Amino acid sequence: MRTPIRTGNLLSPLPLPGPEEHFAPLLTRPGLRLERIVSHLHASPPDFWYEQAEDEWVLLVQGEAELGFDDGSLLALRPGDHLLIPAGCRHRVARTGRDTVWLALHVTPDTATCDS
Repeated sequence: MRTPIRTGNLLSPLPLPGPEEHFAPLLTRPGLRLERIVSHLHASPPDFWYEQAEDEWVLLVQGEAELGFDDGSLLALRPGDHLLIPAGCRHRVARTGRDTVWLALHVTPDTATCDS
């Protein structure tokens, strides 16, 4: 039996703004997770850092955002910008615009490091 084709739209419907970012899984396989993240003027709490066991490839689809890293650097993102955050690289969401939409692909890491 074939798996049915699933369709959807990344930009519709968007969840209503709330106190937290909205995470929605789109595809999950062993060693791989793809999710849509919707942010609305969100930022990570002060002194909070993501430090994940997986590599994370991020694409900013809509809106604007700025990521912070534990070396003090900031990276501004516009629609179409993408980056690979290696496993173990401490990062945080410094700020987002209204109706910001991300795609995040989490994969089992290879030998990349935050310093690569």
